[in-house]
Amino acid sequence: MSSIFILNKVMKKSILPKCMPAMAMLCAIFLFSCFLSSCNPESHNDAYYSNDTTEMQVGGVKIIPIETPKGKFNVWTKRTGNNPKIKVLLLSGGPGLSHEYLEAFESFFPKEGIEFFYYDQLGTGNSDQPKDAALFDIPRSVEEVEQVRKALNLNKDNFYLYGHSWGGILAMEYAVKYQEHLKALIVSNMDASGKDYNDYVENVLFKQLPPGVQDTLKQFEDKKDYKNPKYSTLLQDHFYAKYICNMPMDIWPEPLLRAFSKINEPYYNAMQGPSELHLFGKIRDWDIKSRLPQITVPTLTIGAKLDEMNPAHMKWISEQVKNGQYLYCANGSHLSMYDDQQFYMRGVIKFIKDIDRGKG
Repeated sequence: MSSIFILNKVMKKSILPKCMPAMAMLCAIFLFSCFLSSCNPESHNDAYYSNDTTEMQVGGVKIIPIETPKGKFNVWTKRTGNNPKIKVLLLSGGPGLSHEYLEAFESFFPKEGIEFFYYDQLGTGNSDQPKDAALFDIPRSVEEVEQVRKALNLNKDNFYLYGHSWGGILAMEYAVKYQEHLKALIVSNMDASGKDYNDYVENVLFKQLPPGVQDTLKQFEDKKDYKNPKYSTLLQDHFYAKYICNMPMDIWPEPLLRAFSKINEPYYNAMQGPSELHLFGKIRDWDIKSRLPQITVPTLTIGAKLDEMNPAHMKWISEQVKNGQYLYCANGSHLSMYDDQQFYMRGVIKFIKDIDRGKG
């Protein structure tokens, strides 16, 4: 039905004073334009993509100065969208990976009106990269997240904290200490204990590798020859390509490959250790299990069938927090946002929207 035809019908049905035809016509046009605007989906995106035109636009990028025991540094953030009720801060994993592998969210969050922030933690991506390993520490990193929250003006009415892998450690630790500032928490693919991670990888996943591969990997590990190209190739072909992202590495998504190519190895080694098969670094003795009941904000935990994290453990976490839900990706691995993408994203978005509607 054409807009002119609709307008004519509106005019004919209107009871208009004959003495004011011009004013009546203007009112009818105004009301009709409002009607069209409400029916146009694009009009609802105007607020989401709105910017402060009084300031120079930089694509949502904001450099945030943070204080550390070793001095002041800058970290990089980037906002996408504008929604005063829903603001999601994304914490990437690694440790030592940039935000880049989380770029898949760009294909899902904007059309749902979800405002979100990329954030390169200190030592990663576009942020400062100090060499002092003393800065690679869980408590200091939690304080960094709090400084970023303040700078981005996130609060208990709109702040959703998402953490994947190592980012999940930070998210849980942050929630225990600062949950008065949170509206909801999402912990994706991360155990609550370094010991439990080691037990699952060493006693379950490693034993599923071909016997010859197990033997060869052990030979390299006994010599601490973690940088040997053959060790790396075996690990990539038999572990990474199944339990990290369940597809051959030569067809891994470009954002993922880009992030891996830029990983801060000293950061990764200090926290994780030289191999994904074992935790040797600072995370090895980390454990938050006994403190999980302190988390009272709505919490979504995400596990996957082929994850390097035990999916049963992820479900258990959702049962320990006070208000938890669990999303199980039956076709996914550690990076289910890629290899079980549609199910993963639907689950995350549903959780966020349910909380926003007061259903959490």
